[in-house]
Amino acid sequence: MVALVFPALPTVTLPVTGRAERFPIRRVFCVGRNYAEHSREMGGDPEAEPPFFFTKPADAVVESGSRIPYPPATANLHHEAELVVAIGRSGAMLTEAEAEALVWGHASGNDLTRRDLQAEAKATRRPWDMSKAFDKSAIVGSIRPGPIGDAPIRCIVNGTQRQSARLSDMVWSVPAIIAALSRLVSLAPGDLIFTGTPAGVGPLVSGDICTVEIEGLPHATVTIA
Repeated sequence: MVALVFPALPTVTLPVTGRAERFPIRRVFCVGRNYAEHSREMGGDPEAEPPFFFTKPADAVVESGSRIPYPPATANLHHEAELVVAIGRSGAMLTEAEAEALVWGHASGNDLTRRDLQAEAKATRRPWDMSKAFDKSAIVGSIRPGPIGDAPIRCIVNGTQRQSARLSDMVWSVPAIIAALSRLVSLAPGDLIFTGTPAGVGPLVSGDICTVEIEGLPHATVTIA
């Protein structure tokens, strides 16, 4: 047994629909601008951009139903409703046909974003890690094993719909995303991939209740304290 200088922190896990076992999280990847209308609202060109990726730490993940504090260092916290793909097999340098076999399950997710810090980082051409990879910035619902077809995705804030699209509106399909990511890093069981958000992202304030709904999946709900 390896001796540690202090006790290791426990592995972050998520509940699995219909099972007592939980899903252990290894890494969290996110795709930027994967819905055409959102790409345009953020100043991008969906026809010209290949998929690009950023990351969040595993311990940024919090379960649906959590109450979290309004994060520091921002005055413009935004919601981003997303489909989350849970990886259950290892793979690298994959084709799209091979990529689908890595999918273990799916979940609803919310990629919370410090939009003001992101805008500042973009303007100064600096990394925008701190706009995305902050504490409690990845809200994820219970993971449902197995495939998912086309389905509506919505974001509801205090009972009002803010975002609405279909998963088929994604510019890059789930197999295409996995294949592209596998050419940059080796994927392994426990990896999560946030697959991008539709148009309609917007601010959250203290007291808001934000729910991401994807038909066929458990909701991802968070309350901002």
